[in-house]
Amino acid sequence: MQDEIDVRRGKLKVLRDAGMNPYPSRAERTASAAHAHADFDALSASGTPVTVAGRVMITRVHGAMMFADVRDASGQLQIQLTQDRQGEASYALFRDSIDPGDFVQVAGTLFTTKRGEHTLAVTDWKVLAKALLPLPEKWHGLQDVELRFRKRYLDLVMNDDVRRRMIQRSKVVSAIRSFLDAQGFLDVETPTLQPVYGGGFARPFTTHHNALDADFYLRISDEMYLKRLLVGGFEKVYEITKVFRNEGIDHDHNPEFTMFEAQIAYQDYRYGMDLFEELFEHAATNVLGTTDVPHGEVTIHLARPWKRMSLVESVREVGGLDVSSWSDVGQAKTDLTPRLKQSKVAELDRMKTVGEVIAFAFEELVEEKLVQPTIIYDYPVEVSPLAKKCADPRYVERFEAFALGSEIGNNYSELNDPEDLERRFVEEKKKADAGFAEAHQTDTDYLDAIRHGMPPACGLGIGIDRMVMLLTGADNIKEVILFPTLRPEQH
Repeated sequence: MQDEIDVRRGKLKVLRDAGMNPYPSRAERTASAAHAHADFDALSASGTPVTVAGRVMITRVHGAMMFADVRDASGQLQIQLTQDRQGEASYALFRDSIDPGDFVQVAGTLFTTKRGEHTLAVTDWKVLAKALLPLPEKWHGLQDVELRFRKRYLDLVMNDDVRRRMIQRSKVVSAIRSFLDAQGFLDVETPTLQPVYGGGFARPFTTHHNALDADFYLRISDEMYLKRLLVGGFEKVYEITKVFRNEGIDHDHNPEFTMFEAQIAYQDYRYGMDLFEELFEHAATNVLGTTDVPHGEVTIHLARPWKRMSLVESVREVGGLDVSSWSDVGQAKTDLTPRLKQSKVAELDRMKTVGEVIAFAFEELVEEKLVQPTIIYDYPVEVSPLAKKCADPRYVERFEAFALGSEIGNNYSELNDPEDLERRFVEEKKKADAGFAEAHQTDTDYLDAIRHGMPPACGLGIGIDRMVMLLTGADNIKEVILFPTLRPEQH
């Protein structure tokens, strides 16, 4: 590698000695690669000069003539240089000093080669940035998975599918925003540093504010602040933002991820179910042009309506266990234990309520079997401290959506009864005192807020990374995050 750097530094010196600035401040281009292809007939027929700029991907020398492929963000264009056209010195300087990976600006006219390829006949060129390290070898690309994620900039250069997926991610977020903005939602910003973390069950990242001499937490959710805005009089608010959870890393978990959260006054979770489906259908249609997305041998159908089942119903129909009559936690554990992997029994033993066992039965017996988009609703109250109770007080008006065996969103009718919320905070505090690290924190300021009155509301949450995974066919969350969290390299 050092030999390669030394060779390129030698070429850098040659360029400088020839009077070129190898790192100018800007380029002067008149067309992108895509524009050159799209308007090729008119530009080539008229002989209109065209100037493009981009990265040299490959060069092919044939004596006094050479070809190179130049890529910009819009695509790739072949260029041709000849000794007759450039002059001997200029041609030799490009041939001997420009490598794949270098950025160049090239000007000339367009023509079609004998093979029918759109090509720019270069009359003038200059270097925009000399690369001192080589790109990965073209035909094998960047295949080491760990290296791909760690050096994402090279992954984007060498792998068209990766670049396409990241562009689609951006378009998905834009589609969500445009859909909600058209319906009168207000895009807001809430604190990343929070004195009390809440809105989910998760361990936070902790930091210390020196000037205030106080500990703060990177948010695990923005939910609690969005609901404060309902108290303040806003009725339809949303935020797409980074949240942070100090948890494990696997194919669908990254400690830093992007969350969409919305709060809608005067609506309940049934409205949320409809909106959830609409958002996915709208994003798929606008970004992909279809609601059918292939994932290996399975095609996921995102068109509405999705299948909907209560949690208890799903455990019975999909998991093969009737939990509706459970009233004693001991009996619940006895019934569930034979259905569990041995490694999960200890986790079951720590549970104190029937509701926790029912939710655990769903997670272990049902969740991974929900391949097509499915909405599961009415969760046990013990695992849903911020949701409004159903007519049956053992359950709450909460739903989660699943696809390909993973959760893609958590949503509910918001609990706006301050006395009920205070009782649930007490129960969560008992869990925390008993050693449950992910218990919901008691947020007294939020409790004060809803004591001033909060309208009935529906809360909606979608994991953007998992949504993009579903829409683009990715099977690992790292494939849809530009710079996923990795263990720091040891030097």
